[in-house]
Amino acid sequence: MTATTQLTYPSQEPELTGEDIRLRNWAKNARLGPPGSVVAPTTEAELQDLLSTSDGTVRMIGSRMSPGRMMQVANSDGTLLDLSALSGLISSTDDTVTFAGSTPLAAVYAFLLARGQMLPASPGVIAEQTLAGALSTGTHGQGLQQSAIAGAALSIRMVLADGSVAEFDRDHPDFGAVQLSLGSLGVITAVTLKARESVIYTCLKTAVSADNLEADLGTWNRENSLVKAWWFPQEGQVQVWKANEASDEEVMRYRAGGGELLAHANTNNSMNDTVESTLRQMRDDTKGVADGGKPLRTMTRFRDFTDVTGDIYQVFCKGIATPQINVEIAVPLARAGEVIRMIKDWHRETRPRMHYPVILRCTGPSDGWLSPSHGQDTCYFGFVVYYAADGSLSEEGESFLRAVERALADEGGRPHWGKYFDESLYDWPALYPQWEAFRRVREALDPQHRFANAFTAALLD
Repeated sequence: MTATTQLTYPSQEPELTGEDIRLRNWAKNARLGPPGSVVAPTTEAELQDLLSTSDGTVRMIGSRMSPGRMMQVANSDGTLLDLSALSGLISSTDDTVTFAGSTPLAAVYAFLLARGQMLPASPGVIAEQTLAGALSTGTHGQGLQQSAIAGAALSIRMVLADGSVAEFDRDHPDFGAVQLSLGSLGVITAVTLKARESVIYTCLKTAVSADNLEADLGTWNRENSLVKAWWFPQEGQVQVWKANEASDEEVMRYRAGGGELLAHANTNNSMNDTVESTLRQMRDDTKGVADGGKPLRTMTRFRDFTDVTGDIYQVFCKGIATPQINVEIAVPLARAGEVIRMIKDWHRETRPRMHYPVILRCTGPSDGWLSPSHGQDTCYFGFVVYYAADGSLSEEGESFLRAVERALADEGGRPHWGKYFDESLYDWPALYPQWEAFRRVREALDPQHRFANAFTAALLD
């Protein structure tokens, strides 16, 4: 592996007040637009009127979870759309739900659970994202029998650049483009989702050697419903979660506890030394505790772990949202073993300082044209570096992310759109068979490129 200097990761500005907060992304490392650029329509009709009577560039800010360049407006007279008022349940049937695009995922999950249902897609680790943002950037969970959250979408309603409304369902020839649109086709105002009966899972957590990870990863995913793994290369250990439908006895105990996540009485402390080693490196590199100590808490959850029984959101949607630089690259599952071997060799040679284990999540194929898992079983490799208390990033942490991304790009990796990546490393038409088809849909729906900014223009123009 060799490092690249193409990408500069932004420093954080942790001390913000007033409108500055509204104009910054969640990680507080990018300004999204000039003062006064945020407009907040309260109805779809107001949004239509805004777009039909103006001609400037427009970007949607959602919950601001993505890198700033994804949301920034293209010029000083651009508009940032705050669509938080366009949120909530619109309608439902026995096996579908329709929500406004800016509904937080947490609200979607809560409504479904209240009627004993779930999406046919595993969640990501946090639920602060808006539904539209999750679809548009490819938010995904884990498990080969499902793919990105966008795979649960049956129809998507958008307001286009001229203020008109368009509906796309699974029979529409352009649905694959609309499923994951990078915010470049229109404003998503409603999404109809498939719903299925909620499943109660028992998640068995183990600490194993990474010696056979190349082979084990595929086996775990083929033999279990939902799998997530965290790989600590420096200690040669992996914490792996394997979730399958709970037994009748386990469901009974779960129900008896009022539906709260049930922790089993089998505390495992075999990774405690590994956790302490990683925490020491994190404390040294961050030169102080950032964000109220949340980065440290993300690591301590690997200590003294137990098996659990609960619904899919209780088991997997347990992340701690804290600003970070997160790089996630998807590779075909069939090549994941080769990539693991390559990372092992590189790690032995360089011994990089890591704040967090390598996150391994596998999914089945996606039909979204620009989904990193489009058309193939996929393994997502995730890498995290945390900010210091003063908003800086360690030089070694930055170098590590650059080097590992270049290596995975060389292996044909596709980056997660909602995280950080160096676009100069990728040949997009070669990676995505439907790339040109997506561009044609964009030209048809937004011929004036009103939803473009510098980032999307560099990708698509």
